[in-house]
Amino acid sequence: MNRQLAHLSDEALVALAARSEQSALAELYDRYGRTAYGLALRVLRDETLAEDAVQEAFLTVWRTASRFRPERGKASTWILTLVHRRAVDAVRREQRRRAEPLERTAEPSVEGVEEDAWLRLQREQVQSALHRLPDAQREALELAYYGGFSQSELAERLGQPLGTIKSRMFSGLSRMRELLGEPGTEKSWTSTT
Repeated sequence: MNRQLAHLSDEALVALAARSEQSALAELYDRYGRTAYGLALRVLRDETLAEDAVQEAFLTVWRTASRFRPERGKASTWILTLVHRRAVDAVRREQRRRAEPLERTAEPSVEGVEEDAWLRLQREQVQSALHRLPDAQREALELAYYGGFSQSELAERLGQPLGTIKSRMFSGLSRMRELLGEPGTEKSWTSTT
């Protein structure tokens, strides 16, 4: 493929896409399509759904390119954020779809109800513990575990050194262990990270 626009910055390509220049969108896809697919696949763990999420994200780039503001951040970050949002939306759609009962044939067993209640309680405890962490630690853990980002990706995304991200995650996980431990075993704790 002839890449006539390869010399342009990402931001310039988004500006051209805002003026309905299809070759600019194609160049952005050439630059970020693989990375976008990898991100979507990491979140969705399904090739078809990941492809759909990337396609939806690039359609959003095409439709909303005029709203992109380079002073707010890099175009690549904007594009990958759109991909991540579409992937998370797809996960939520799939969870809702799977949660909808196909038929009301039999009442759930007592064991199933107990397990559901136990899982709900555990989820609430994890969420509660996360909200008790300092913002920087909570952000790193949520992006890593719910967003599927590696520590290196987090460092780049958050503009922090890799060592800082590792420290935040280590401290956050240590505190989570304390908070989720046996009742009464929590230690008083303050954080400087």
